[in-house]
Amino acid sequence: MKTYQSSPSSNSPKLHFFCGKMASGKSTLASRLAEKEKAILISEDVWLSRLFPDEITTFEKYITHSARLKRILKDHVMELLNSGATVIMDFPGNTRTQRAWFKSLINETAVDHELHFLDRSNAECLVQLKKRNKDKPEGSKFSSPEEFMMVTGYFEPPREEEGFKLVRH
Repeated sequence: MKTYQSSPSSNSPKLHFFCGKMASGKSTLASRLAEKEKAILISEDVWLSRLFPDEITTFEKYITHSARLKRILKDHVMELLNSGATVIMDFPGNTRTQRAWFKSLINETAVDHELHFLDRSNAECLVQLKKRNKDKPEGSKFSSPEEFMMVTGYFEPPREEEGFKLVRH
């Protein structure tokens, strides 16, 4: 798999998105990158928690509400990119299906992109999950080790044939 180095800030719009197991550090990296790039940060966890407070109580409900949010935001994100803005999408690209949505944004806007892959072990993520459960950043909810293992069962690392510019962390 080809791995690219993240490029310094430029005036060209770019879409940044993330792939990594639950609690691998995607949101932390997204925030740091948005600050560094002076980019627009859109966080799925924050939007979902504000739009649907206390409604997402199961993984199935998360999938449903996440799909709704993506339908709502797609045109907006494309307008931002087409206007020249760099956009950091703190949304998971943890399965081929999730990454296909990002691919559609890239194809329809013809902007540059970077898929940031946080390649962490289950043990590393479980340590971070415990810390996240204690700190409770906005949009996050308590997740048990059992939920982590269930969600991780769906995880699909990115593959070269998907055609993304991959930055491995």
